[in-house]
Amino acid sequence: MAAPDDLRWLVARPIAHRGLHGLEAGVVENQPRAFATAVAGGYAIECDVQPSADGEAMVFHDHTLDRLTEAGGRVDALTAAALRTVAFKATADRMLALPELFALVAGRVPLVVEIKSEFDGKLGLTQRVAKLASAYQGPLALMSFDPGPIAWLKANAPGLVRGIVAESTPTGAAWARMPAEMKRDLAALSHFPATDPHFLSWKIADMPNAATVLYRSALKRPVICWTVRTDDERLNGARHADQVTFEGYRA
Repeated sequence: MAAPDDLRWLVARPIAHRGLHGLEAGVVENQPRAFATAVAGGYAIECDVQPSADGEAMVFHDHTLDRLTEAGGRVDALTAAALRTVAFKATADRMLALPELFALVAGRVPLVVEIKSEFDGKLGLTQRVAKLASAYQGPLALMSFDPGPIAWLKANAPGLVRGIVAESTPTGAAWARMPAEMKRDLAALSHFPATDPHFLSWKIADMPNAATVLYRSALKRPVICWTVRTDDERLNGARHADQVTFEGYRA
């Protein structure tokens, strides 16, 4: 694994958001074919992990199964074995556990794994991901919107590459119940002393901003951006980020 002080690999190639999906029928986000297609194209891969009921890190974005699968309810209500059998609406692929994704990629391209969180202080998923990441031999970075998991990684697994995902003006249902002061603190990176992230992943629509400019110019740390889908966003990313996380085209 690359040392945190040498992150050239993180920004060497465009990063396929949840794998290279959506360009061919049956290639669905965070699924084996999306990852295999990204590897074949030489792209880095961003993916998400959610906890199963029995503590495994499952490669899936949403907290619930409803949007993409024939099932419903929360991901963390089912065991890893049960989640592997859940049918998807648009693909014959099945959900992977993180060890299976590691075996599929096998160090051939960089992986950027987002640890999903509900800002509830639970760290079981972070601890499972850290254990698996410590044994992985390829280029790998971990990140989260929630500073709690990243602070835990700094304190307990400082050799793992860690990053913060952020946006300047958090909106939408996922943020609706969060106090305004907390949202301001997240956007301002007030948690920096506890997290000391090696990189930032910032929403492209909110760039440039003081945090990303400071990281790149003063701290000399890389900034990647999400999620680039249009020509204007590609141009903005080229100007203000070190690499783009993209979707819906081949970079």
